[in-house]
Amino acid sequence: MIALALLLTGGAATGCGGRATTHHKPGTSHEQASGSVGTLLATADAAGHKLREVPAEGAPEVRLALRPDSEDGWNLQLSVKNFRFTPDSTGGAALPGAGHAHLELDGRKIARLYGPWFHLPVAQVPEGAHTLTVRLYADDHTAWAVSGKPVEGAAQLTAPAPGTPGGHSHGEAPSQSPQPPQSPQSPAPGQEQADRTVTITVRDGKVSPAPARTELRRGERVALRVTSDRADTLHVHGYDKELALPAGQEATLILTTDRTGLFEVETHGSSLVLTQLLVR
Repeated sequence: MIALALLLTGGAATGCGGRATTHHKPGTSHEQASGSVGTLLATADAAGHKLREVPAEGAPEVRLALRPDSEDGWNLQLSVKNFRFTPDSTGGAALPGAGHAHLELDGRKIARLYGPWFHLPVAQVPEGAHTLTVRLYADDHTAWAVSGKPVEGAAQLTAPAPGTPGGHSHGEAPSQSPQPPQSPQSPAPGQEQADRTVTITVRDGKVSPAPARTELRRGERVALRVTSDRADTLHVHGYDKELALPAGQEATLILTTDRTGLFEVETHGSSLVLTQLLVR
C-alpha cells in the first residue's frame, strides 16, 4: 500500500514522459474543468476556455504595462491583485485567486506566463499597431471571469517599419519600441551578444541535431534558434520561458542562465525534447 501511494503521488506531479512539468495533468482538459471555486459558465473565451465566474469583490485583477528593452523588443509587466502565479500546480483543480496568464497579440496566443515579467522579442511583432492582451486563468485552464467577462488587461504596441532609425526619445510612448523589427529568418537584435547559440530544426516529428546537453556557466546568455515545420510553442522548463514557433520560420529565444541545474527545452504541441541546458 505504501508503494502504491508513492507511485500515485509521483504520477500526479509528472507529465510529458514522466518528467516534472507544468503541462496538463493526466485526465484533465479545457472542457473537463475541476474545482468548486466560483461558477463554471457554459460560455467560453475566444480561445475556447470555459469561464469561471467569481464575485466582483475580491476577484482577480490584472493590468499590463510595456517598456522598450535596451537590446531587443519590449519588457512586459503584469500587475495583479487578488491573484498569485502557481506554476507548480498548473493542470490541477482551480484554487481561489491562483493560476497563470496567457499573452495574446491581436487575439493570437503567443505565450503562457507564470510570473509578472515577460520579454517580447521584436521579431515576434509585425510592423504596425497591435493590441497585447493578458488574460488570467485558473490552474485547470478555465478563465477567471466577472459578470460574464474574462479577467484581462490590454495595452497598445506599435512596431516601426524595418530600417527605421533606432534610439529612445523622451516623448515616445512606453508602448512603442525604438528597435526595427527583423524578419523571422533573421537573428533577433542582441543575439550577437549571446555567449552560445543552439540551432535546432524540427521536421516530420524529428529533432535535428539529436537532442543532447548544452553545458553553460551560470550567467551566460544562450540563444535558442528553432525552426519547426509546424506551428508550435517552445518551452524552457525551470525558467518558465515560452516562445511561439511559426510554421516554417525560424524563431529565437535569448535566455540568461541565472540559475543552476538541468533544464529541458521542449515543444508543447508535439512534446519533443529539443535539448537540455546544463547550467553549472
